[in-house]
Formats: sequence, C-alpha cells, structure tokens
Amino acid sequence: MPKITKQKLFEILNARHLNNPYSKLASLPSPNNFKDIDIATKRVKLAIESNEQITIVGDYDVDGVVSTTIVIDFFSHLGVKVNYIIPNRFEHGYGLSTKIVDLIDSGLVITVDNGISAYEASLKLKEKNIDLIITDHHTVGNKVPIALAIINPKQKECNFEFKDICGAQVAWYFCAAIKKELNANVDMSSYLDLLTLAIIADIMPMTNLNYTMVKQGLKKLKNSSREAFKLLNQIITKEILVSDDVGFTIAPKINSAGRMDDASIALEFLLSKNQSNAYETLAILDELNNYRKTLQEEIVQQAKKQIIHDEKAVIVWGEKWHEGVIGIVASKLSNSQKKPAFIFSIDNGIAKGSARANSNINLYELIEKASSLLLGFGGHKNAAGLSLKSSNLEEFKSIINNELEKFDDTLHNEYITLGELDVSSVDLDFLSIIEEFEPYGLENDRPIFNISNAELLKYDLIGKDKNHLKLTLSSDGFVFEALKFYDSNTNLSKNLNLIVSISKNEFRGVITPSFLIQEIL
Repeated sequence: MPKITKQKLFEILNARHLNNPYSKLASLPSPNNFKDIDIATKRVKLAIESNEQITIVGDYDVDGVVSTTIVIDFFSHLGVKVNYIIPNRFEHGYGLSTKIVDLIDSGLVITVDNGISAYEASLKLKEKNIDLIITDHHTVGNKVPIALAIINPKQKECNFEFKDICGAQVAWYFCAAIKKELNANVDMSSYLDLLTLAIIADIMPMTNLNYTMVKQGLKKLKNSSREAFKLLNQIITKEILVSDDVGFTIAPKINSAGRMDDASIALEFLLSKNQSNAYETLAILDELNNYRKTLQEEIVQQAKKQIIHDEKAVIVWGEKWHEGVIGIVASKLSNSQKKPAFIFSIDNGIAKGSARANSNINLYELIEKASSLLLGFGGHKNAAGLSLKSSNLEEFKSIINNELEKFDDTLHNEYITLGELDVSSVDLDFLSIIEEFEPYGLENDRPIFNISNAELLKYDLIGKDKNHLKLTLSSDGFVFEALKFYDSNTNLSKNLNLIVSISKNEFRGVITPSFLIQEIL
C-alpha cells in the first residue's frame, strides 16, 4: 500500500471540499428560508417602534453566551437597549424555565440557543400576555412550546438548507433578517469572530457553511478589534489561529464561567469595551477554569471506580458531584471507555445528568426510550442533559443497556486514518498542507495517520507531574520524536504501531513539526 506523501495528502484533503455549495461567504444561504422568521422580524420592528421592553434569554454554555453577546451587540448598533438574562445553572436550571419567567413582567421575550423544550415556561408567558420568539437549534421534542414564532432549522417545516448550525448562527441569521426589515446599517460579517468560537465550541459538523464561516472567522478572530479577543491573541501569540486554539484554549475559559459560577462573567468579558475590563474578567475566568480542571479530575477518579466494564454504557453517579463538570467527565469517560457515558450528580433525591457519545447512536433518541422515568431531557445526537429521581437510576441504567444490546453498530467511532505515513516526508510543506485545509472538526477530521512497526529507541516522562510520554522512534531509518499527553505507561514493546496527528510546534520563532500520538495500538 503506498504511503501518504505530500502530494497524496493534498489530494485527499482537497477532495473533501470540492462540492461545498457555500464555499464563499457571498454564497451563504439567506435567512428567508427559516420558518417563522418573517413573523419574528416584524414583531421585533413593532417592539422597537413602540418602545417595548425586549428581553433576551440565553444559555450558560459558550454557544449560549456568544448568541447573547451577538444579539446585545447587534441591538446596541441599532441604538436599542435590551434586557438580558443568562440563567444560572445552579439557581435557575437550563434555558427558559418558569423561574426565569418570574423575572419578566412585560414586553417581548426572545430566546437564543434554548427554548425549544420550554413548554411550561411558554404557558406561563402566555398567561402574562407576553409574546415569545424562540431561536434555537436543539432537537424538537413532541411537546412544542406555545410561541409567536419559532426559528429552528430542526423543525420539520423549516426549509433552511443546512440543519446542523449552532444557536449563535440561528441568532445571527435572525439579526440579519431584522437588519433587512429595518434597512439598518450593521456589518453582519463583523460577527464572524464570535460565530467561530460558538461553532467550534458547540462541536458542529465542520462542513458546508460551517467550514466556510469558521475558515474566514479564524482570520477575523486573529485581527479582531474586540478587547476580549485582542487580549486572548496576546496570550496565544501565534501567526495563524487554528480550530484547536479555539477548542482547547479559548472555549474552556469562556465555558468555565457557566460551569463553575455564573455565565454573566463570560458575557461581560466578550462585551468588554476597554482593556482593563477585559483583563479583570479574564483573570476570573482563568481562576474558574483552573478550579474546574481540579474538580473534574477528582470526579473522573471517583467515577472510574464505579464502571462495570462489560456493560454497554458508562452509567455512574455520585452525591453532589459538581454539576458544572459532569459533562466534561462524561466526554472523557466516553472516549476512554469507547462507549456512551452518562454521569449523574445527586442532590436531594434528584439526579441531574450529562450524556456524551461518539458514535452513530443518537443520544436524544436513546434517552427518549426511558422518558417515562425522566423529569426532563434535551440535547442532540452526541450530547444531552437529563434529570430524574435518584430512586429511578437503576431502572434507567437497565433500559439504556437493554436498548444498546439491540444496537448492531459500534458503540464508539474508532479513529479513521488517512493511511500509512511516510515519516520522512513530514516537513514544513507537509504542515502547510494540513494548515491550508483548516478548520478541522466533526465530519472533517484532522488528518491522522498510521505509523507501523516503529522501533522504540528511548522514552522519557516529561512535564511538571511527569505525566506525558515522549518517545524517540525510528521508522525506515528516519529518527523522530512523538508525544503522548496524559499517559505515563512506560510498559512498551520494542516495536510499536501508532496512530498520530501532526501539529505545528512554534518555539522562540522556530517552527517544527510535532508528532502527537493519539493511540498506541
């Protein structure tokens, strides 16, 4: 089998994007095909003209915070001051809840990145005679809220061309429609930096219009005039930003506010009008993010002790595990155990859970099979949230495991490599080809390769806690180094089969290719 060289790499990656109908920003689909968007824009126009109070209800994750940021910023460009509420995870729960409705007395309510499961809250708003516009991208359940307008591409009757967009994109499209209705002068492309953060953080498929928006958005993010992004660029200090910089460095900082404390801190950071405010809020976000990492590791260790390895899913729970980190724990355990993971935190007899999967299983549909036991649930294919009485956990576990017994596909998507790598061809040109086809993400995987039968010359444990593995290897007489993060297992054979990705290592202005081990087979 021929090895992957530079030419072959270019051909493979180029082929992924040949049929993208939205390859230029100018060819993005217009907002017109969203169901209800016309009703919604006319209602907003009326609210502005009659000086009504407009309240934006967001969500506490990155997508929700960015959606809220875009809408607040957009309305401020129109000279309209809006009220906004981002629920506190611990006080209000998720999205537009009845507790949030208690805080609103009149006017017009617009949800961003939530609302499609807010049936009870919608009834309460109707009783108060308050109009509701829902903008969301989550799966539409059986009970649809009562609203004046619902803008969500996942509705059956919605003709918007591309269904897999995040909440911030739906909110942005809504703003674009309002701009047109009012004939306002707002540059909608100025929001691409924020949209990029939301699309990557919410793990949307990196294809079609998402690919185009993020490709342009990463450049906008690098040269952004927003104080928040200017400060982050000083910290990241890279010539070119890639999707991993957002996914692994920026997004966790923004997310930590809603996970650990209150998402309004992240909102304040993104809306910062001066450098000192950006500095202050980022310092708080960094502190929260470090606290999140510590807690997360503690819960991972406790959860691991409960795992029953021959079951089809990881389903574990603990008293008062921090609700803000169980989603990340679920993600980590789903990846390490190679099956869906459900992590629950129990408080006062109620178990709140986060589910994650990386497979062809649709988590939303799977959880639906146990809906008779649930107090509530929502989400999409690979990520979901749910709650139930803790006394029903064992029964829930048995339903999920029984359903997965019937599933005849793999419980976890294995790495799909491009093929056997010609290690000697990996140089700066090779890196440039990988970079040219950024951004990578879901359905447009970062290129990974097989290296077979590499001879192990030596190994070292590196890092402050000696928990990263650095291997010196030889392949066809070519000597190279490879890193495996968070692995201190030195029980290695003399010849290794590896799955690796290649990344760019910038140190003191010198750029070198870095081999990152995804798995030792």
